[in-house]
Amino acid sequence: MSVERVNHVVLWVRDVKRSADFYSSVLGLSVIEQHGDEKAFLRSPVSPNHHDLGLFRSETAGKATRGSPGMYHTAWQCESLSSLVDIRERLRSMDAFLGGTDHGATKSLYAVDPDGLEFEVMWLTPRETWTEGRQPFGPLDLEAELRRTESGHAEE
Repeated sequence: MSVERVNHVVLWVRDVKRSADFYSSVLGLSVIEQHGDEKAFLRSPVSPNHHDLGLFRSETAGKATRGSPGMYHTAWQCESLSSLVDIRERLRSMDAFLGGTDHGATKSLYAVDPDGLEFEVMWLTPRETWTEGRQPFGPLDLEAELRRTESGHAEE
């Protein structure tokens, strides 16, 4: 027996409304349930889950410190490479974009939310392009990837 996939993520945040607005703007999530300024539940419009993200207010949450114990990041998958480009632009406009990495099997963007929590937004490449063992790793050139996929290697 093994798990199938991650169903949802819950984050401690300093300001539930601010974080809900951020994740709605960047990832297109909708608030489906709100309990004052204490907690909120958000869902992607294409998700089969009750919620994909839970936000709970923490009075003691400090600014996230890279490398301290705790979860490093959550990865959100988008449907296409062009969606990844759109999300990159939203992240840049909010000064939340950290950079991008080509992992071979994924093309990934990295960003931080208003509390400094890092997250990833990624596009999963077609399975037939994956290699076994160590995947390539390097800087992400989204424009070159778009040209490559448009020239005959269609997105899935």
